[in-house]
Amino acid sequence: MKYLLVPIFAFLLIFSSCKKRHKNIRKVISTRKGKVAGSYNSKTDVYSFKGIPYAKPPVDSLRWRPPQPVNKWNDTLRAKKFGPICMQPKPRPISMWSREFMPPAGNISEGCLNLNIWTKKGPANAHRAVIVYIPGGGFISGSGSVPIYNGANMAQKGIVFVTINYRLGIFGFLAYPGLTNQSPHHTSGNYGLLDQIAALKWVQKNIAAFGGDPNNVTVAGQSAGSYSVNYLVASPLAKGLFQKAIAESGGTAMSPSNSISKAHTLSSAEKQGERAAKMLNANNISELRNVSADSLLKIEQKIGSFSPIVDGYVLPKSVHDLLKNGNYNNVPVLTGWNTHDGLIFPVKSPPAYRQSLKKRFGKYADDILQQFPATNDSIARKSQIHLNTILFAEIQSWEWMKLQNQTGGDKVYLYNFQKDVPHTANEKDYGAFHSGEILYAYDNFHESNRPFTSTDRKLKKTMSTYWANFARKGNPNGNGVPYWPPSNKQNNFQTMIFGDTVGHEQIPSLKDLQLLNKIFTKQMKKTQ
Repeated sequence: MKYLLVPIFAFLLIFSSCKKRHKNIRKVISTRKGKVAGSYNSKTDVYSFKGIPYAKPPVDSLRWRPPQPVNKWNDTLRAKKFGPICMQPKPRPISMWSREFMPPAGNISEGCLNLNIWTKKGPANAHRAVIVYIPGGGFISGSGSVPIYNGANMAQKGIVFVTINYRLGIFGFLAYPGLTNQSPHHTSGNYGLLDQIAALKWVQKNIAAFGGDPNNVTVAGQSAGSYSVNYLVASPLAKGLFQKAIAESGGTAMSPSNSISKAHTLSSAEKQGERAAKMLNANNISELRNVSADSLLKIEQKIGSFSPIVDGYVLPKSVHDLLKNGNYNNVPVLTGWNTHDGLIFPVKSPPAYRQSLKKRFGKYADDILQQFPATNDSIARKSQIHLNTILFAEIQSWEWMKLQNQTGGDKVYLYNFQKDVPHTANEKDYGAFHSGEILYAYDNFHESNRPFTSTDRKLKKTMSTYWANFARKGNPNGNGVPYWPPSNKQNNFQTMIFGDTVGHEQIPSLKDLQLLNKIFTKQMKKTQ
């Protein structure tokens, strides 16, 4: 009898082990800091976990300090509603951005360092690809709870989708001598980027419990989120935290395209911080930390933008220099722009436009006018939208691709979104506007009431398939979608065109890019 018990006992051990290995994702998941209870949608088979803190609330003495690890909690955290959004002006629809581009109405707070996760029902050890999405908003607004970032449909494609909040504006990017003196790294500012890095570290430690693979993470974002991705690719502090990058409409790979002056440095940012302190009648950092959040927000609106800087720590040098010298996190990149990204900038009259070119390009202004003319109001408007699109996004993607081809080993896939996004009868036609591609790339038409057509739905299916493929393997290609070649000089900078049809061709506006690149290269040499 005892001999019979041995194989039975061995069988029970194996059965128990198999059960453990194949444990399914459930509504309650244990993270390193405590249990979280999410929601389950039986129609989609997707779990969602919202408002999970990844760092302590950066308030009181933690204001303008690097994010600190969150304390453990004993009771199960209800993660069924979005957490607070970071300090910003009250979100409201404006211009081309209707309600689906806005965070939901709710709590706006400094205690906002939380994230959201969508994951499909299945084995907890599924090792699914992960996308960590950084919201846009010009570094002064936005939230991971914006409807167009809903991760449910990407989760259905087998992606564990994460959205995050990070400190914005003066709360996330104030540099100040008193802060620099307190820092062991002798720097200040870039707290918002440090938040993003902290969120990525949280993902590394916890995402496996949600079915994700910490060794297969894609960091993604659009606009300010795309700039953030560019910064994270360049930052030594983000090394090993992700294996791929998606950057939509934004970046700073070509330094002078956003400012002819030298890069925004710690010194210049500290002067901006001192100006803010003076306006607030604060004489030191302790007094600044006692200023109300609302008062800080009002000062920010008077002074202007607070944004990432070359601080010598998070960003040792400009992104351009780091890419050029090969000192960056070399990963496969998917990046591009929208044809009408430039609409986010004001359109000037022909005389004002010509004057702005002289101020920005100096003796090269006439060369710019030849390719971006202003012979009448209509032509000047078209030229400005086109030029601003190139300066803001297109040349950034192009330069990033060229530098990575020179100094890295991983491929870069370029795209140009040309599809006019449908609009309702009460809205203007903004064409392929800034952030319009998000609805397609992340399969979120259900969050919008725009009159999408069968052509739109086909494009959405194609783009979201590319994005999911890229997250899984660093290559957008796969069954059922047209071939997307990596871009390089040898193939004439092939770019995927997303419009009424999908296909690749030489990068649009190549002559314009070459002219601007020539001018910027000369200007960079003068400032060095």
